[in-house]
Amino acid sequence: MKKTFSLTAENKAPERHLEAIKNEIRKYIKRENKKRLPEGVDYWRFVCAFGKNDEAPKAIDFKDIMKNVDDAATESCATFYLEIIATEGIRAANQK
Repeated sequence: MKKTFSLTAENKAPERHLEAIKNEIRKYIKRENKKRLPEGVDYWRFVCAFGKNDEAPKAIDFKDIMKNVDDAATESCATFYLEIIATEGIRAANQK
């Protein structure tokens, strides 16, 4: 997913529009996690980038996506860019 979201919408309350954006992000992540894993791959790893308004996107942790979306909303940004790319993840074996 590489998308620029607008935080303003006609005929929608800002809180409802923000929840709709978060729901779209969650649906995308859920859909990607359901995809069949290639052989030798343990899980889907997500590489993420986030940018407010027209600034260049910066790499962020997967767990910080919603925090960054909330920050953009509280700072009254007009738009934000979100990039989520699913890659193959392989767990390292426990070494004892």
